[in-house]
Amino acid sequence: MAELIKTPLSGVLEIFPKKFLDKRGYFFESYRDDWFGDSELNHGWVQDNQSFSTAGTVRGLHFQRGEFSQAKLVRVIQGKVLDVAVDLRKGSPTFGKYYSTILDSEKSNLLYVPNGFAHGFSVLEDAVFVYKCSNYYHKASEGGIQWNDQELGIDWKVSLPIISEKDQDWPTLNEFRLTEGGL
Repeated sequence: MAELIKTPLSGVLEIFPKKFLDKRGYFFESYRDDWFGDSELNHGWVQDNQSFSTAGTVRGLHFQRGEFSQAKLVRVIQGKVLDVAVDLRKGSPTFGKYYSTILDSEKSNLLYVPNGFAHGFSVLEDAVFVYKCSNYYHKASEGGIQWNDQELGIDWKVSLPIISEKDQDWPTLNEFRLTEGGL
């Protein structure tokens, strides 16, 4: 069984699977449906994604709108990242707050990011990043928040971030709040 740890943001969970080590190496279950029981966290995941990123890369902060909203279960299988979830749920008492943790292939920890959150990560060591999604990607429903928004004040722990063009053009949290109000 895995240890599920609640974070200060309602619904966001950090998960530590039980890892079995011996002279040959290690074994662990990277996902089990019954970790989440019969709760609303049990999504029936429909899509797995994988990316490789070099150290210094920042990806995000991304989300999907409306009926294409996605919960994500994220981890790294090689390397280390700072993973970030930002609460964008309309009416949430923690709207605009974020939770961050280091996902480390040595620890094999995971982060559960519910619907209604923007998600992103910075790469502290070259990393292979994998995640399950509760819904299919839908380009027209994609959105994002400026990764370096001063209101959020996220310390991405990289000195010269490598950012995609798309991720440089997202609105600030305040612009998102004024135009969309939340997810």
